[in-house]
Amino acid sequence: MGQIINTSIITIGDELLIGQVIDTNSAWIAQQLNAVGMHVSHRIAVGDVWDDIWEALDIESKRSQIILITGGLGPTADDITKPLLCKYFGGKMVMDGPTLEHVTYLFEKVFNRPMPLLERNRKQAEVPDVATILKNERGTAPGMLFEKDGKVFISMPGVPHEMKGIMTDHVIPLLLQRFDPGDIEHRTLMTFGIGESFLAERIKDWEEALPAHVKLAYLPNNSMLRLRLTGRGPDAVILKKEVDDLFASLQALIPDVMIANEDITLVELVGKLLKERKQMVATAESCTGGYVAHLLTTMPGSSAFYTGSVVSYTNGVKHDVLHVAEETLKTVGAVSEATVIQMAENARKLMKTDYAVSISGIMGPDGGTPDKPVGTVWIAVAGEKRTETKQFQFRYDRRRNIEMTAINALNLLRLFILQAD
Repeated sequence: MGQIINTSIITIGDELLIGQVIDTNSAWIAQQLNAVGMHVSHRIAVGDVWDDIWEALDIESKRSQIILITGGLGPTADDITKPLLCKYFGGKMVMDGPTLEHVTYLFEKVFNRPMPLLERNRKQAEVPDVATILKNERGTAPGMLFEKDGKVFISMPGVPHEMKGIMTDHVIPLLLQRFDPGDIEHRTLMTFGIGESFLAERIKDWEEALPAHVKLAYLPNNSMLRLRLTGRGPDAVILKKEVDDLFASLQALIPDVMIANEDITLVELVGKLLKERKQMVATAESCTGGYVAHLLTTMPGSSAFYTGSVVSYTNGVKHDVLHVAEETLKTVGAVSEATVIQMAENARKLMKTDYAVSISGIMGPDGGTPDKPVGTVWIAVAGEKRTETKQFQFRYDRRRNIEMTAINALNLLRLFILQAD
């Protein structure tokens, strides 16, 4: 039977503390560890300060069996992680031949640098002699594995693309060789349009009856709420059946608000529905400035269901490109049901698609009126035989209003597709 394997993640860099760079590394690392059953007990960010990094290593090594570190491995003077780790683990710096070959290859063959390799670039191949080197196929700074008092420390570059390569190629396989986290089963479903507290009240009795080795997590985000069921146990077959049965009973309690019984984004769900039906959609956006188009095209293979967008930010584009009647714009304005109907219906004809989604609104902080305050949004979805509209009144800042508008537009499209079946 496996055991709870506690892991700490330390991210290093002044830029993380002042918010100049958002720490996406620790979130991604935690997701990968969770997927293989490793428990993330602590995540901590520290600046480029020797004593602070040293203290973080001391503290986290008392809490966890595994300590993963990112950042501070570059070639500049403020990158102090490598010499600190060398002193912390009682080693001395040596030139690692394979790493130097790799760095030289990158600069001469991949980067095509005409100048000789700088000394600071060569120093990327200097590593503590007490470290096991983890090759960085995507960059110059290698990963390094150290061991002390039965604990495993792994240092990786802070560049997300490079860190992900080392995690995937080396760290996860190494950790699974050394530690047995036991069997773990995850099930995730997604709901839309219900608050966390209201949903929790609906499933209160079911949740209270969960066995101790099965946990439920609430993961809210922009009108959507994911529920993740996680079970751990010594017998994989028994655990799988138990979690499957619990997951089925959970779904039976909330069929009216559940939109997917898998760990999938709303964009992926809409794309999946369209691909299954071999149908296409186009968008006509005003206040969101192409954000819905951006979300749809983040999906690989989105050309199978998405044709394109008209970003009709001004009335001139609405009229000249989408053929919204001038009289409509003059009498009821751009932010109106009549305008989004014409935008959607004409965009669908223009781009020859099965569906079109249109949006017009006031994102703020300015531009509102007593009749149409900031946050007023009209959305339409048009198909061959019908068009549906819905008005929203959001109350957030500009960025959040745009995000909420896009999410609700995608959900209206999802419902429209399902109703067409």
